[in-house]
Amino acid sequence: MAADKIFLIGMMGAGKTYWTQKMAKWNKCVGYDLDQLIEMNEEKSIAEIFNEDGEEYFRKIEAKILRWFKEKKKFVIATGGGTPCFQENMQWMKKEGVVIWLDESVEVLVKRLAPEKEQRPLIASLNDNQIASFIQDKLVERHAFYQQAHYRLTSDQITEAGLKKLMQKHAS
Repeated sequence: MAADKIFLIGMMGAGKTYWTQKMAKWNKCVGYDLDQLIEMNEEKSIAEIFNEDGEEYFRKIEAKILRWFKEKKKFVIATGGGTPCFQENMQWMKKEGVVIWLDESVEVLVKRLAPEKEQRPLIASLNDNQIASFIQDKLVERHAFYQQAHYRLTSDQITEAGLKKLMQKHAS
């Protein structure tokens, strides 16, 4: 299984978008952010889609846009935190490429998310303590999906060296 198609999964704030750009550069390919593609396609922010059309609609669009990548040869994509949990996306991603779970600690996630919570519909109205328990609950809810990833990197492994090592393991 070559690492030509890499899917990064994990909670919001885990660094999926950041590492997608880095990994795409190392892999000499394009890096995508699924949420950004959805916003461009719908011409609305994720928050607006959730508020105006609901989560069910969002999840359908998310799955549709994710499936566009079937035809692409080489890429790295940052998925949304909930992407693996709906529309059989996890099975599809595992069949198509390498799925890497960036499993950051709750403390790190809260520290990253608190300053930018307005851009995140699921936590916009929460204080820091509520964000921590929200993340904890979501992790419990999503664990069964996340743990199906080919690889799970915890805080100390989510590094340039750790990710490059994984990519070399799958070099074509």
